[in-house]
Amino acid sequence: MSGRLDGLRVERFFDDGTYPNSALPLLFYEEALPRAQADAEAMEALFAANGWPPAWRASVFTYHHYHSTAHETLGVVRGSARLLLGGPEGREFDVEPGDVIVIPSGVAHRRLDSSGDFLVVGCYPPGQSWDLLRGEAGDRPAADHNIERVPLPRTDPVGGADGPLAKHWRVGTR
Repeated sequence: MSGRLDGLRVERFFDDGTYPNSALPLLFYEEALPRAQADAEAMEALFAANGWPPAWRASVFTYHHYHSTAHETLGVVRGSARLLLGGPEGREFDVEPGDVIVIPSGVAHRRLDSSGDFLVVGCYPPGQSWDLLRGEAGDRPAADHNIERVPLPRTDPVGGADGPLAKHWRVGTR
């Protein structure tokens, strides 16, 4: 099962001194699932069919944070939000049902604003467990070491084994 791949945006966020971000690009799939069909069950089915087991249903934290031990995928299933990706100097993204964001390990993200019904399905590649770092003094260099050790996923959570993640993450440098 593949989602829609033609709405892909590829964005890069580099180390700002506080947030490591990543040489791997963030992948933003606008309307990976049709908005009218983007419920939690459909998003979970898309991720599971492409080898990324669904892990949770919730919102996105309102503070800058990142994960040094896992790549993360967010699939919007209800409501809308404005997210800030890449840390305080990053870029804002408006998200709606059907949108999917694949966030490389180390890339800071937070929710700036959202509708009251905003809901996301989150997942990680098999075998990866997330930690939660806020860019505090003392997070690094251990976080940098962890990020370097996070394995690349075998599949794209939207496009499967032949999805864009393989091209954009394996060809580039870390």
